[in-house]
Amino acid sequence: MGNNTINIGIIGYGTVGGGTLEVLVDNREIIKDKTGFDLRVKSVADLKIDEIDDGYLDFVDNKTTDAYDIINDDEIDIVIELIGGYSPAKTFILDALNNKKHVVTANKALLAVDGKDIFQTAEENNVCLGFEGSVGGGIPVIRVLKEDLVANNVKEIYGIINGTANYILTKMEEEEMEFADALIDAQSMGYAEADPTFDVEGTDTAHKIAILASIAFNTVVPFENVFVEGISSIKHVDVEFARKLGCKIKLLAIAKKNDKDIEVRVHPTIIPNNYLLSKVQGVFNSIYFVSDKLDRTIHYGRGAGSLPTGSAVVSDVISIARDMACKCHSRVPVLGFKKDYTSYFPVKDINDIISSFYLRFSAEDKPGVLSKIAGVLGKHNISINSAIQPTQTSPENIVPLVFMTYETTGRNVKDAVEELNDTEFVRDKTVVLRVEGI
Repeated sequence: MGNNTINIGIIGYGTVGGGTLEVLVDNREIIKDKTGFDLRVKSVADLKIDEIDDGYLDFVDNKTTDAYDIINDDEIDIVIELIGGYSPAKTFILDALNNKKHVVTANKALLAVDGKDIFQTAEENNVCLGFEGSVGGGIPVIRVLKEDLVANNVKEIYGIINGTANYILTKMEEEEMEFADALIDAQSMGYAEADPTFDVEGTDTAHKIAILASIAFNTVVPFENVFVEGISSIKHVDVEFARKLGCKIKLLAIAKKNDKDIEVRVHPTIIPNNYLLSKVQGVFNSIYFVSDKLDRTIHYGRGAGSLPTGSAVVSDVISIARDMACKCHSRVPVLGFKKDYTSYFPVKDINDIISSFYLRFSAEDKPGVLSKIAGVLGKHNISINSAIQPTQTSPENIVPLVFMTYETTGRNVKDAVEELNDTEFVRDKTVVLRVEGI
């Protein structure tokens, strides 16, 4: 084996595992020309490896059902974990790191929820941990934060980082669908899982923004402190009202660094049409950074899929190979900052965050109802920017009333809406959406 050969083992041969092997096989010579390294996949482990009919596996020396054939193989330099989930993925990663092997993973859920042990173990063993594929699929953002923006104080992050949710909202907007129908369409296209909960309820997005915020703000964001709200309560009428306001509804991941705390949140957000993020349609993703010296940068592309994510995984492998060649495995800290991996900045409670709001009430179509609602909002220190009252009524004499507020705290809105939802003239649950940029 020459010094320029890097032996790789892949644990987990699903969608991303297959895409990663395809990139490594198809572009082996291109990568060799660019880097001087011969990236050789020595082993692939998967519990169902014997049932998989895939020509790319013909390029692999060893196919096994036991991950420890890779983790304990002295010849393997880099272990790629692509099984996902929490267990046994965490055990495999920790054991590989403790065996002094470099690790690449795309496991955003594990890193966001329970990553501290993994980050510390990589540092303690002086080995590399790559996870570019965990956020944004093939869009380069992790390395951008850790290296390209390292001279900047990153203040804000905005992201559309779940293609399933963005596809559904796009369908609701462009084809006047309700959420349930748009979800069925997404599932038929293969963009949504049979159980789409993680995607449509914002959990997947929250995993990703927790990772980005941790790197950007030099801290470890406790996942349980991330506010998460999904899109399942959005109706086409909300999309239509947003359109009348010159806006769109997007499931946004938002992180902001304040003087004494940080905000890390995921929720459907109304943004104006002149925002670049409002142009991101379908399954595409985009991440928008605001930093003190560079100002604004936007990163756009395919946020999921076998080949985009496989491309990101292989980029980590190459970066590690370069560090191996110069024997500088700690060149870039795992999270991009030189501190112990403990939480430094408190995460601001969502109810204390100041924002403008969109409120849609299902109200009785009777004289005085609008003024009653406005009165309760005023009692809770909420000033109304504008109100929209439709001219048509429903057969049940229930109409949607929309209020756009000036900036106020989430707590004021929460208290006012709870009071109004208990009145006889407000039916159904009031829809509350935060507003950015208006």
